[in-house]
Amino acid sequence: MLSSKGGKSTRRTVVLRIGHRPERDKRITSHVCLVARAFGAEGIYISGAKDQKICSTVKKVCEIWGGSFWVEFVSNPLKLIKNWKNNGGVVVHLTMYGLPLREIIKNICQDGRDLLIIVGGEKVPKEYYLEADYNVAVGNQPHSEVSALAIFLDRINNGEWEHLTFSDAKLIIIPSERGKIVKEFKEEKKDF
Repeated sequence: MLSSKGGKSTRRTVVLRIGHRPERDKRITSHVCLVARAFGAEGIYISGAKDQKICSTVKKVCEIWGGSFWVEFVSNPLKLIKNWKNNGGVVVHLTMYGLPLREIIKNICQDGRDLLIIVGGEKVPKEYYLEADYNVAVGNQPHSEVSALAIFLDRINNGEWEHLTFSDAKLIIIPSERGKIVKEFKEEKKDF
């Protein structure tokens, strides 16, 4: 998790994507991973069918753009949630049926515990609503879990994700009003 000054905080932020279906959700789940990484989460747990293509996509992104974002498939997400809470963490479930983000964000920001953010991919069973410490609505209209996660991570990090850099990146983008400027870092080869 990012701190308000742009440095790393001691609070961990991890995403749990429930109900992944490879044929239907392959791009959406990949985009959930990319948003989580770019907006400061350290990794993602995915429940549902195991999908090596997602692991490959994330690994390739990290090799080029840097970072150590991880992907782990889990067979029992409710057990993971209970373990997270038993280890002192807080669980936030992003759903259009929860309390409005603007009303609850301050409480979540002030709660310094490690953060597990749940995003669904199919109809979410009621057990997730009951286990979550916070059921948070990023709007009350149907939209994508990708957008909900991006908005939530932006708010929880006060926009500091924009300053996130990875020291092991091979490519970085240089902001430009027009055009595309990409800086490439080549690995130094040492003779032994």
